[in-house]
Amino acid sequence: MIPELRRQFNERYTPERYQRFLKLLDAGCGTHVKFRNCETPCFFPRPLVERMEQDGRELILQLMKPEYLKRSNATIPAEYRVPNEDARPLFIQVDFGVTEALEPKLVEIQAFPSLYAYQPFLQRAYKQTYELSAPLDPSFEAEFRRAVLGDHDPENVVLLEIDPQQQKTLPDFLLTEKLLGIKTVCITKVEKRGNRLFHDGVPIERIYNRVIVDELQRKNIQTPFDYRDDLQVEWAGHPNWYFRISKFSLPFLKHPSVPMTQFLSEGVPPDLENWVLKPLYSFAGLGVVIGPTREDIARVKNPDEYILQERVHFASLINTPHGATKAEIRMMYLWLDELRSVTTIIRMGRGKMMGVDHNRDLEWVGASSAFVI
Repeated sequence: MIPELRRQFNERYTPERYQRFLKLLDAGCGTHVKFRNCETPCFFPRPLVERMEQDGRELILQLMKPEYLKRSNATIPAEYRVPNEDARPLFIQVDFGVTEALEPKLVEIQAFPSLYAYQPFLQRAYKQTYELSAPLDPSFEAEFRRAVLGDHDPENVVLLEIDPQQQKTLPDFLLTEKLLGIKTVCITKVEKRGNRLFHDGVPIERIYNRVIVDELQRKNIQTPFDYRDDLQVEWAGHPNWYFRISKFSLPFLKHPSVPMTQFLSEGVPPDLENWVLKPLYSFAGLGVVIGPTREDIARVKNPDEYILQERVHFASLINTPHGATKAEIRMMYLWLDELRSVTTIIRMGRGKMMGVDHNRDLEWVGASSAFVI
């Protein structure tokens, strides 16, 4: 989006450099990175990113008002309502697309951790491989360490996931282990003794929670503890926020950056081709239908668990050798002493949706990183 930097990068790019970049990713993570990483980073003008940072902050603060929090109580399933909820979410992601007028428009918002360890590493890999002079943020590691560890010894903190060795996000888990000195643990390997949790005999005092309840339910996984138990453990971040700040939130947001959104149970607009159907609690684009048909709507069994969002046409603003490409920008926040955007995830694509699964067999698409100039 910064024409001179874009032109310079495209002219200097070679397939050999890209292959070195991919090898650097695998070597640094200690495993093969299975999802596609784009050939290029993005170069964004600082005013645009600052606009998205501010818009995201305003949206998050809207959802912290007592009226909304009271409404969001209904989103937490009784069997997954965890006691001792924190007063605010620790991790929040706000996804934006950008229109032709360079206006950010909200795609989704979610109070759940994302690739906090992988993204800064990805940015460094781009910088090293392509010999870029763009700056890095030196403050991130200390903030991330404090968010995950709190006041605890790394030995007593675990990254909790479902079958982590089989997750596409394994590179992020391994980088988190290297960065913080914690272990990644499958939820089925946790042991409960009284109101304490253990792994390999070591007490767990704090959980960096990466378990998605939707996956627990789909795979019918029996956990060794009940989420409703009053356990002697801290959560980073607390599981209840995954439900409170989610697609359920979108119809309640009032902001210039938010497309019109309604619950499916409120009715069906006549111009369905201009809307996107989304299930409330799926992840990674599962179940999303762009321009749904009447038949798609009829197949929905629980309309209260779906939203319809006005379809926004995002601009193809990144010029690549394979054509102009769209970029979805995820602003990643930590809420410690203050609510602060600490890094970004960029997803580039030329398909209908931006996830890597929806841009298969294409080049110059996939996961990317941003340099803010």
